[in-house]
Amino acid sequence: MAEAGSVAEKVKQQADIVRVVGEYVRLKKAGKDFSGLCPFHQEKTPSFTVSPIKQIFYCFGCGKGGDVYNFVMEMEKCEFPEAVRLVAEKCGISIPRSKERSGEERKENQQRATLVEMHREAQTFFVKQLEGTLEGKAARAYLEDRGLDKDAVSRFGIGYAPSGGDTLLRHLKSKYNEKLLVESGLISRDQGGKLFDRFRRRITFPIANESGKVIAFGCRALGDDQPKYLNSPESPIYSKSNVLYHLDRAKEGIRRQDFVILVEGYMDAIAVARAGISNVVASCGTSLAEQQIKLLGRFTKRVVVNYDPDTAGQSATERSLSLLLEQDFEVRVLALPPLGDKKADPDLYIREKGAEEYQKRLKEAPSFVDYLIARARQMDLSSGEAKTRAVNFLLPYVQKIPNRILRSEWATRIAQHLRLEEPVLRAALSKAASERRSELKTQPELVPSAVKQAERCLISRLTQEGSLRGALAQRLQEDPGLYQGLEAEKIFAVLAVAALSEKPLQVTEVATVLEEDDRRSLFEILLKASEPVIWREVESCLAVLRIRRLKMQRDDAQRLYQQECVTKGIDSPESLQLRTVIQNLLDQLQAEEAAQEIEQKTKAKDERDPVLEEIQKKIENSLRDMGLRK
Repeated sequence: MAEAGSVAEKVKQQADIVRVVGEYVRLKKAGKDFSGLCPFHQEKTPSFTVSPIKQIFYCFGCGKGGDVYNFVMEMEKCEFPEAVRLVAEKCGISIPRSKERSGEERKENQQRATLVEMHREAQTFFVKQLEGTLEGKAARAYLEDRGLDKDAVSRFGIGYAPSGGDTLLRHLKSKYNEKLLVESGLISRDQGGKLFDRFRRRITFPIANESGKVIAFGCRALGDDQPKYLNSPESPIYSKSNVLYHLDRAKEGIRRQDFVILVEGYMDAIAVARAGISNVVASCGTSLAEQQIKLLGRFTKRVVVNYDPDTAGQSATERSLSLLLEQDFEVRVLALPPLGDKKADPDLYIREKGAEEYQKRLKEAPSFVDYLIARARQMDLSSGEAKTRAVNFLLPYVQKIPNRILRSEWATRIAQHLRLEEPVLRAALSKAASERRSELKTQPELVPSAVKQAERCLISRLTQEGSLRGALAQRLQEDPGLYQGLEAEKIFAVLAVAALSEKPLQVTEVATVLEEDDRRSLFEILLKASEPVIWREVESCLAVLRIRRLKMQRDDAQRLYQQECVTKGIDSPESLQLRTVIQNLLDQLQAEEAAQEIEQKTKAKDERDPVLEEIQKKIENSLRDMGLRK
């Protein structure tokens, strides 16, 4: 299609196919070539290759291939002349103006070009108003109070729209007709037909497209005017669901870091960028749209969501998570802690705590799984019905995850953190999925058996008179972490205190300080208990609790290790230290499980086996050396 000596051929010779394709696909170096996930079909393993030497692309999965023009035509759904123009624009290559295919197309292109020029003039006008007027002086004082010095204002093109109702109108109307002025979104018309400036007495933030051309403005009221934030309306050059604030400046950082930080507003994006983190974009106060997610997907598949911590911000976070999960993004959530009695958005947090503290929080941002489970745990979990409601809060997110392995991990994590029976939960989730329901039906069997047999055995022992009761209570007091987080945690705490008091146990008195669910569980355990529990059984049950704790510590350390590998690298000091911690935990866990297995085999024999007894003694000595036995 690009004939020898033609403009298209000259553009193709100068264009860098890796740079152009890299704006749509996350590419990684693979020998002489680059590879990535094919944008033309769904795949998990990269089969899409770009050759900078041959200046071609090819997908070994779906068979699509060609030169830079073929690629752009496929991605933008455009004709060849438009592809030539886009490639030239992306690579900064100037080309002579060509004849339009039709009068209508010529008119539309001319209109878009005029609107872009109008916004360029408006941007220059707003900047001059900020720098050289009395009103602008007040606006500069406000910006300085928000921590924005002269360099920051200049860097981000911040300006000021004056309070006069037609200052910008008078500046533009000599060059542009009324229809174009209104279509630009910079000028509005009242019911009587009179034109006036849309933005008045407001700080202006230029919104640029991916190429860096200003196509809209986001504005903040300087005084008490409402609304507090006012954006440009939709126009022939601006669609808010297709634009992300700061993406034109952030895209190279996103590619380099291979993740993006998503914030709500302009000031948040500016604060994070000034903190030395260039890979940040803002959704401009709106919930993330599907087109914006696809736009992000051209640069990375990893996102940290850092929306405001208020109710609206939490809702926006949860809506965004659903869309991101559907598009197979790897998502973390940064929920900043409050500063005193103030909820902290990124801008406030960085101004109060500094860039270094924000960067630390960013590196520690948990996965979306941990964030949502933490939100669910803030709910009432005192009954089976309440826990079902918490699961129903999480279920829509589980269903949106395309990866079956990740969905399975979710079920395990939910069961662990909400203290539910995992097999029952999995069956309920599968049934809801097959019936295409977004919620579970209330199932009492999710909860009653959550108090495991080992816990029941120990609770029973704590209610039986004798010296063993006090000895067990002493062990629990010395190591309360054994029972913390268990379904029966409060029962253990109350019975241990009662046992150490050396007074005869009055179950009815103990029950009065427990909540209804715990009280029911206690009486159920006592009614089902039969023979007295001997100390050997107590040791076996304590071993079960130790193994449970080691597994949770191992899982937490492994999740933290994965985050450190992503943010700091596999050979960073933090990653190496965590690797040592994980290995120590695995060694302890292996020793505990081996001791438990020997104990179970020994218990099953009618006569003691000398060989097994000797092995058990060696394991016990090893556990003492590790500090796991006294």
